[in-house]
Amino acid sequence: MTIHQRQPVLGMGQPLAAAKAVLIMIHGRGARAEDILSLVPELDQPDFAYLAPQAAGNTWYPYRFLEPREKNEPHLTSALADQRIGRSCAGPGFTSEQILACWVFRKGACLAVEWAARNPWRYGGVLVLSGGLIGDVLTPDARIAGQNAGLLRVQ
Repeated sequence: MTIHQRQPVLGMGQPLAAAKAVLIMIHGRGARAEDILSLVPELDQPDFAYLAPQAAGNTWYPYRFLEPREKNEPHLTSALADQRIGRSCAGPGFTSEQILACWVFRKGACLAVEWAARNPWRYGGVLVLSGGLIGDVLTPDARIAGQNAGLLRVQ
């Protein structure tokens, strides 16, 4: 599914080759990559590379996060399959501990929680101000495995 993959990834800060860490910033519904990158000066981390992928149509999936996952398809699968989100976007040379995620709120935050739960690595951090796992039920899948392995703590 290529709904989001043709969209740009914007960057600020250090080039990846020189960065000590990568902060992946995912915008919420109706926002753009440029909008979330406007937070970079406030974060004041000069050794970081900041990456902000753009969602097609300025939204990662069409309906509320509490709807059945199937209702948000194929957009949700496209967003989660996007190689610009998660460890692979940083490229070789970065450990998962050097990757931090700052998904501020709403759909970007929900996408962050869902990504981290489905990919249970030890991240440098995941910051979510308002969001949750996507779907109307919690099923025993990779999200549960991540919690049981002590790699993910949902509060």
